[in-house]
Amino acid sequence: MPGDLERVGARLRAARQAKGLTLEDVAARAGMSTSTLSRLESGKRQASLALLVPITRQLGIRIDDLVRPDSPDPRVRRAVIRRNGLVIAPLAPEDSPIETYRITYPPVAELPDLRVHDGFEWLYVLSGKLRLRLGEQDLVLSRGEAAEFDTRTPHAMSAAGQKPAEVLSIFNADGVRMHTHGAGASGGGSAG
Repeated sequence: MPGDLERVGARLRAARQAKGLTLEDVAARAGMSTSTLSRLESGKRQASLALLVPITRQLGIRIDDLVRPDSPDPRVRRAVIRRNGLVIAPLAPEDSPIETYRITYPPVAELPDLRVHDGFEWLYVLSGKLRLRLGEQDLVLSRGEAAEFDTRTPHAMSAAGQKPAEVLSIFNADGVRMHTHGAGASGGGSAG
């Protein structure tokens, strides 16, 4: 694995070549010798802010572009949320544009109160059976079934039967707030 200096140098070279500029062009514009720039690009010269700032200005890039990790750890390491009997496991990073969760609904005696909030939800039943009350519809979804709905329609969910239902849920930011921070949910299990 290349060291930090080699990565900075390689990224400098790639940025320069992408602009179609020669070592001489960039070095002259940045006020340094061609050999200094060549040594920076090859990792043989210590990179410093004094050297990098004029070069990055000439190349139209940020210093951050030169020192970012090659590939950040892709694993999602967020705490599981336990709320009103639900187990809500985040499956995407906090800053992800797609909010994805694995939600386990426990079996309950009564369906939780219907709720309404802005947003949309898409869900897929991984295991068990999910009872979905959506407006006037009272549905039971089995393993392998999916549903999508506007969450402004009154809705509630819980496991159907005596076993938990494990569901993959994707929703927008409004839905995330209701699922993970919802106020006043009854004690049984609606996450929606």
